[in-house]
Amino acid sequence: MVDPAPPIYHRAIYHMCTSEEWQAAEAEGVYYGSSQDAADGFIHFSTKAQVAASAAKHRAGQTGLVLLSVDPAPLGEALKWEEARGGDLFPHLHGPLPVTAVSAAEDLPLGPDGRHIFPPGFPAPGDPAG
Repeated sequence: MVDPAPPIYHRAIYHMCTSEEWQAAEAEGVYYGSSQDAADGFIHFSTKAQVAASAAKHRAGQTGLVLLSVDPAPLGEALKWEEARGGDLFPHLHGPLPVTAVSAAEDLPLGPDGRHIFPPGFPAPGDPAG
């Protein structure tokens, strides 16, 4: 299922990448995604409610990550909301990400339990408040 517009308005969507990938994108002015994004044909994003579970599933134990907060508005029609894990709609960018759409890039360290520590306000995986 593909929905070109978000099911509800999101002020930000989120992507995790390595600090090296982000530094290269900043230098170039555009981010083309990770090798996994390239293999899938789009850049994977999550909502605030989805991103911690995405980290646990796809980036477990990985160090050196940054969390990108992205304004979806300037991404236009290249941003599609597509069914993925559990039938939920996830934002996928079918094209490069201009670094000007990124409002914040924050380190995503690992906690003592091996899970990523998100900035305040992010729900934990499986948290019904998310």
